[in-house]
Amino acid sequence: MMNKVVIFGVGLIGGSFARALKHAGAVNTVVGMGRSQASLVRALELGIIDQIGGDMAQALNGADLVLLAAPVAQTGAILALLAPHLQAATVVTDAGSTKSDVVAAARVALKDKVAQFVPGHPIAGRETNGPDAAIVDLYQGKKVVLTPLAENTAADVETVAGAWRACGAVLHALSPEEHDRVFAAVSHLPHLLAFALVDDIANKPHAGLLFQYAASGFRDFTRIAGSSPEMWRDISLANQPALLAELDAYLAQLSTLRAHLAAHDGRAIEAVYANAQQARQQWIEAIETAEPPAPKS
Repeated sequence: MMNKVVIFGVGLIGGSFARALKHAGAVNTVVGMGRSQASLVRALELGIIDQIGGDMAQALNGADLVLLAAPVAQTGAILALLAPHLQAATVVTDAGSTKSDVVAAARVALKDKVAQFVPGHPIAGRETNGPDAAIVDLYQGKKVVLTPLAENTAADVETVAGAWRACGAVLHALSPEEHDRVFAAVSHLPHLLAFALVDDIANKPHAGLLFQYAASGFRDFTRIAGSSPEMWRDISLANQPALLAELDAYLAQLSTLRAHLAAHDGRAIEAVYANAQQARQQWIEAIETAEPPAPKS
């Protein structure tokens, strides 16, 4: 049981975290902080938070845990604001989709208090934003990756892990560098591709006709292009080296497919398609049959 949790950003990610903790009876008071007063007021109306934080020192006073659920580009600035008021018993974590840049920002902003920062990333989301999008079971059965620092104590890591477990999440651990390489491939690149495809079609002179005939396959492939442009701009820039590497590899794959198509090489095209189909089916089967791994702290 935590007495007080402070959340910067009370939309889908932060709001769902608050709802889940409250539902689990794992927190007494949730304080909301953020740029948008309207969002904070709405979160209060919905019962997501119990208080709107104003004065930073007052908001952080007696806090057990602070969650940063704001766009990753804001991490350094938020940490710099809270650093002077961060009490020794308070643990700070984040929900950012990149980790190397977040860790670097934390070291600069928190300095000798960086040991109190335990980086994290919940692998869950939807294409809706704001407090009204927050749901109590967003993290139920979903992975949360922690990327602990060498300076973190086991107790502080467990505070963060315990909060996520209370939300129903399954804990995993990676280094910040491993995290960013993995998610450049399986999350950041797919978002970039979805945004690029929809933008390309929207800019064609006959876009209206194209969208008129776009069906379920197009909708499914481009679903993630409904995500927050600001958030994904920040993620793309924050993970630029790993994302560029994945984008280059994908461009090479497209060039190979183009060459097969230009050469009318049906056998080569089918081989690529068949390999992809088999790999995807094996992945789906693994998801459906695997038992939840033991939580890690």
